[in-house]
This record gives sequence, C-alpha cells and structure tokens, in this order.
Amino acid sequence: MSTTVRPLIAGNWKMHGLSAELHEIGAIAASVHARPPAADVLICVPATLLSRAAQIAAGRIAIGGEDCHAEVSGAFTGDVSADMLKDAGAAAVIVGHSERRLHHGETGPMVAAKAKAAWRSGLSTIVCIGESEVQRRRGDALAVCGDQIADSLPQDLARSGTAAIAYEPLWAIGSGHVPTADQIAEMHRHLRTCLVALAGAAGASIRILYGGSVTADNADEVLGLPDVGGVLIGGASLLAVDFDAVLRCVPEALFAPA
Repeated sequence: MSTTVRPLIAGNWKMHGLSAELHEIGAIAASVHARPPAADVLICVPATLLSRAAQIAAGRIAIGGEDCHAEVSGAFTGDVSADMLKDAGAAAVIVGHSERRLHHGETGPMVAAKAKAAWRSGLSTIVCIGESEVQRRRGDALAVCGDQIADSLPQDLARSGTAAIAYEPLWAIGSGHVPTADQIAEMHRHLRTCLVALAGAAGASIRILYGGSVTADNADEVLGLPDVGGVLIGGASLLAVDFDAVLRCVPEALFAPA
C-alpha cells in the first residue's frame, strides 16, 4: 500500500438491503467513529436506501450510489441521475461495474459519460475495470484493462483528484478465488503506468482499489501490495462485523488515534 495516498475502503451492497438492514450502516459508522482508521470509508447502497443511510451515517462514513445516468434529467424511466444521488446524500458513486457492463451492455464511452456526470455533480467516482477469465487465459489482461482506463476514465476527471479506479478481475468477483499477489501487483503497476500516461502527475495519486472476493482472510495481504490504494468489497460489506474485520486489516501504523 502506498504511504503517500490515504487508502479507501469501500463497500458495494449491490442489489441487497431493505430497511431492516440499515442498522448495519449504523454499526459500521459507530465502529469507525470508535476506532478511526487512517483510511476513507465508503458504503455504496441501493438508491432506495441512500437517503436513510446517509442520515444514519451522519458524516462518520461516506455513503454512495451504485450507478448513475449520464444525463441530468429526462425521459429515462427507472434511472437515477448524479444530481439525484447528491441530493439524497451521496458523496460518491460507482460507475462501470462489471455486472453493469455484462448485464446492461455498458461500453467504455457510456461509463465515461456517467463518470463525467458524477464529476459535474460533485460526486467522487469509482470507475471499475477488469478482465474476463478468457482474456486472462489468453494473456490479454493488461491490454484489456489499459484500454478500459483509456475508454472509461475522462482525462479531465483523472486530473481532478476525485476519481478512483477499481480493478475487478471478473473471474474473481463472488467466486472466492483471488488472483495471486504477483498478479495483483503486476496489474496495479500496469494501471499506474496507464494513469500517469493519461493524467500526468495527477495519475500518480489516483487510488487504485482491488475488488474481487475481498474478505478479512485476504485483505491484509492485498492491502500490503504496492500501488493498492484500498479495496472494493462486495459480500463482506453487508454485515458490520465482516466489514469491520476488513477495516482492521489496515496496518496498525496507519490507524489514527481514537
């Protein structure tokens, strides 16, 4: 983990969570307040929970959305704009998650348009990229992810200091399988090179998160790798006890006094 960039520990609830689960947000916020890590903490929740989650978090942790539309408003039934997320209390939004690319046919330019919309609305943005198992086996993983950065991360956003990249190998998400430490380090090193090429000096400070079956069992190793600026957590973010266990993997030297 870089010692010059404050890491981001982010959770993605995906299509999980009803009112009854909002107490988990309160428990996570209370834990962070009691033992503040030297890391930014973000939980991205479904739009139906966003406003209430933000109220419960009360600024102790950041709350974000899981997607946004590229337009400010319009005849887009069922979609939610970045302004709407901001108005509901969001501080950030995920765009280009692999599940949206796969199930909704989102392309790099579509993701870039959403990222620009989020930036215009004042939301921090996590832009997701990652290769499939077939692409990994063919030896194309580095090229695929480099191309996704070029297509999905607007240059002006990359230079703004409000963007992060989440590297999610598609074959690892929810599978329990995690790339080797060498594979993660190689990819993050390559992504850093791509970001510097895209955004110059600003590219050196963009956080690159690792996402893909992150749990307390592997977070310690992942967070210790060069150019890993945090993690994006799926299932392990649904319960406060699991998320807190990941937070405790942030090296003790990086914890701020309570």
